[in-house]
Formats: sequence, structure tokens, C-alpha cells
Amino acid sequence: MLNDKNQYVDALLPNEMAVRAEEIGVKKARLDFGSLFFLSVLAGAFIAFGAVFSTTIATSAGEAMPYGATRLLSGLVFSLGLILVVVGGAELFTGNNLIVMAWASGRVKTSLLLRNWLIVYLGNFVGSIGIVLLVYFSGQTSFANGKIGETALAIANNKTNLDFGQAIALGILCNVLVCLAIWLSYGGRSAADKILAIVPPITAFVACGFEHSVANMYFIPLGLMIKAGAGESFWTEIGKTAADYPSLNIENFFLQNLIPVTIGNIIGGAVLVGIIYWFIYLRQRSDQ
Repeated sequence: MLNDKNQYVDALLPNEMAVRAEEIGVKKARLDFGSLFFLSVLAGAFIAFGAVFSTTIATSAGEAMPYGATRLLSGLVFSLGLILVVVGGAELFTGNNLIVMAWASGRVKTSLLLRNWLIVYLGNFVGSIGIVLLVYFSGQTSFANGKIGETALAIANNKTNLDFGQAIALGILCNVLVCLAIWLSYGGRSAADKILAIVPPITAFVACGFEHSVANMYFIPLGLMIKAGAGESFWTEIGKTAADYPSLNIENFFLQNLIPVTIGNIIGGAVLVGIIYWFIYLRQRSDQ
């Protein structure tokens, strides 16, 4: 189909998406430090906003709806985060795993690939923590008679209670879907196309309970802050104490979640999506 300017408006085909992914990877790898870092801070904040939205919906829906329906709604609203990243423009570590397509074609050096991942990972962490602080000091976790805070504590405690291998596997599954969402968005030619491509995979990963390293940079620190700083009135209101969340500590944040989930995210996004699509669509081009 053609528009008035005689430009194609149909979605790109997979082989064209692969070329676009490679070109985008080259541009991302060459961004200067300042632009890359601050775009990464934005992405961390954007994903955190999706997490705030998801936690709020899980709190209200969880009391009235079955588990699956609650998870579905939580995943649907969490999609806000990646929509903001893709349409608004930001640098997300998990999505940037697809830069391996440009790396595999020899257009991005290993040093530039690792530089991008490191800067973006740190920037995502800064952005996530910024939203954690704002949410905590805004008192949002005390809304609904403290139930939002209780939900946040339960989410964080569950995430820090994973086995190392389990966290890796959940991270792999998550970033397969996240990178597929990014991949599908490369086929879109409008903001609406990109949004429609993003929502189903992101909804699926959240609904299924998979683990996203950048989202966990919000979920777990928020739980840690509530556990450490909530007043007696909060604990009385929800009928629990800090001792009811034994797995929620800084050591488990890193060793039982963030490190293994990050490893899993890289395997899922870079290898199972990026390298496989490169092998299918770009391998022969790079051999020429």
C-alpha cells in the first residue's frame, strides 16, 4: 500500500527488520557518553513508571480477581515502560542486547558493545533508583491503607527468594520476550504500530512472572526502603512486621536476583534473539 508521498507504509518484513536492527545497533554503539548515559537514566525511570503502575493495579485487582486475570492486567499496564522507551526514545540495557547483531556483522567492536552495555546498565540503575526515592517519599506506598506498600514488599521478597539457576532461567525467558517486542517494533512505521507490537510480549513476560533486571532495579530497592524505613503505623495497618520478609535484604538483591537475572537477560536477548536473527538474515551479508 502507498501513501500520498509514494512511500511504503506496510510493516517491514523480517529481513528488512534485521537490517534496521543492525543499523540501529551501530548508532547506539557510537553515541557519546553524555547522550548515552542520560538516555539510559530516562529508560530506567520509564521502566520504573511501568512498575509503579503495575504494582498499583496488582494491589486493587488482586483482591477481586483470579490470579491469572490479575497478572494479565499487571502485565498490560507494565507495557507503559517499554512504550515510553521505544516511542519516547531512551536506552534500555535489555533491549540493547540486540546490538550483538551489529557486532556479529563486524560493524561494532567488542569494546564498543561492552561500553554501551555498561553505561546503559548503570544509567538504568540511576533512573530506577530516582523513581524509587520519589515514590517512597511521596507516600504512594501508603495509599489504600498501606496495601500498595504491602504489595511492593511481597513482590520484592518473592524476587529475592529465587534460586540462582531459577533466576537465570526466568531472566532468559523474560528477555526473549522483551527483545522480541523490540524486534517487532522495528517493523513498524508509526508510533501506533510500535505500541501494538510492544504490548503483547511485555504483557506476557509480566503475566508469566519472568524476571527483568531493570524492572528489578525498581521493585527490590523500593521493598528494601519500605522494610527499613516504614513506621510502626504502616506495619500495624497491614498487620505484618519487617520479620515477615526474611529474604528481602541487599545481599539477596544482588546475589539471588540482579546478577543471575542480568546473566539470563543477556542470554535470552543477545543469544536467543539477536544472534539467531543475525544468523538467519544477516550472516550471508556479512560474509560478502
